[in-house]
Amino acid sequence: MTHIVNAPEAPLTNPPTFKTIIKTEEKGSDVNLAVHLINDYWQNKYKCAVVISNDSDLAEPLKLIKKRNDKIVGVICPIAKGHPSRELNKYANFTKKIRQGVLKSSQLPDPIPGTTISKPSKW
Repeated sequence: MTHIVNAPEAPLTNPPTFKTIIKTEEKGSDVNLAVHLINDYWQNKYKCAVVISNDSDLAEPLKLIKKRNDKIVGVICPIAKGHPSRELNKYANFTKKIRQGVLKSSQLPDPIPGTTISKPSKW
């Protein structure tokens, strides 16, 4: 879940010019995913789980599942550049990266038809 956090001011240049900003922060997503991953494991709801993340906070639930050795757990790293988390790799049966071309072709059109929604220029 993403929460919007209002920060009164932040530096934008060097030397700093301070402006009021709206900052978004992700809260609880990794905990929610970990809880469901473990809960679904105990209820035997899957034979193979695939986690799309590079967040090493998820290493502990993967470790617990791997210790039992009766499920397959894969990790898909969603970053086009950089390396998959070593911590996640330790407990995954397989690790894959999403290739930059595949990630690019999977995005919504810019702008989304019938709206004024467009993606940031850095995307």
